[in-house]
Amino acid sequence: QVQLVESGGGLVQAGGSLRLSCAATGRTLSIYTMGWFRQAPGKEREFVAKISGNSISTVYTDSVKGRFTISRDNAKRTVYLQLNSLNPEDTAVYVCAAGKGSLTQPGWEYWGQGTQVTVST
Repeated sequence: QVQLVESGGGLVQAGGSLRLSCAATGRTLSIYTMGWFRQAPGKEREFVAKISGNSISTVYTDSVKGRFTISRDNAKRTVYLQLNSLNPEDTAVYVCAAGKGSLTQPGWEYWGQGTQVTVST
């Protein structure tokens, strides 16, 4: 069992930055592929980024490439999402997820509650 708790969300002006954190408890974090998803009001949840257990490989959705960076510190049992050059379209609840599968098929098993990111114009 893995518990995930996100933090770091908030209100930021367009062009600003935030750093989200996902703290994990339970089993050894390094065996899990970790990911970030987001859900905007009235929209379905969408994939944002994911990272392999050893941090070697990452994948991003096209809309955030070059602006967001996913990273992890397995010793601290924490996954991060650095959000730069934010725009109002990035407004959403950001949710952390963990899966024991590969980077291509993580098989997401565990989900956090999410942290709100609001970008104003």
